[in-house]
Amino acid sequence: MNSSFLLSITTFVYGLAAFLYIASWIFKKPLPGRLATWTAIVGVAGNTGGIIVRWVESYSLGIGHAPLSNLYESLVFFAWTIIVVYLVIERKYENRIIGAFTTPLAFLALAYASLSPNISDSIQPLLPALKSNWLIAHVIACFIGYAAFALAFGISWMYLFKQRDTEGISNLLAHFPTPKILDDLNHQLIMFGFLFLTVGIITGAVWANSAWGRYWGWDPKETWSLITWFIYATLLHARRMRGWQGKRIAYLSIIGFVAVIFTYFGVNYLPGLHSYGA
Repeated sequence: MNSSFLLSITTFVYGLAAFLYIASWIFKKPLPGRLATWTAIVGVAGNTGGIIVRWVESYSLGIGHAPLSNLYESLVFFAWTIIVVYLVIERKYENRIIGAFTTPLAFLALAYASLSPNISDSIQPLLPALKSNWLIAHVIACFIGYAAFALAFGISWMYLFKQRDTEGISNLLAHFPTPKILDDLNHQLIMFGFLFLTVGIITGAVWANSAWGRYWGWDPKETWSLITWFIYATLLHARRMRGWQGKRIAYLSIIGFVAVIFTYFGVNYLPGLHSYGA
């Protein structure tokens, strides 16, 4: 069993986990929720195994490197981080409804990697610019940040749905965490993601200096990373200094994640030093 096949199977495991979380929320049954948790854990195991096997495969081809060098590999790692961070939150808050709004993002990421005809899963030698020890630190930091922002995106929608139902009329929203808990969790995830995004930008600058002889060059990826950083910095500043909470933070969180998605995917189709990501 090669890594691509293992990760393809994991795609459907994540899809099943997302379905079970949604079913548990809609039908208000605990059993699908418990099954969803165990399915997500199995998915993480498969995702981890796929990453390890791909790493070993690269060495067997004589081009050994960490599997973090192209769009396919980054999507695999992105899905893994989303589920791992989610499972930590589920254990802490003991609320599986959050999984209905977050695990589908991991499924979509891995499904896009595994099933899209436009993405190659072949293992290729590293480009000269990628042959740096800063690569691993940069990619890991960025995608932990992205995963936290993805979860904040899902929780922001939960907050907006719950806040609109102030009289508790909708049975579907009855078991949501309170708006206060959702708002606090959203803020914590954004702070966590912002820390790792900052580390990712710094390590990326050091990597750029070693690869291209400059720390910053206003490449489209660099520019949009900075725009994303400013959106989340504005959100955190507004909450701390202006006292913003609730809907304003939720809307900014959603806008921030849209910027994350464009930084991740959109700029790959623009000319620049990061265009190898496509």
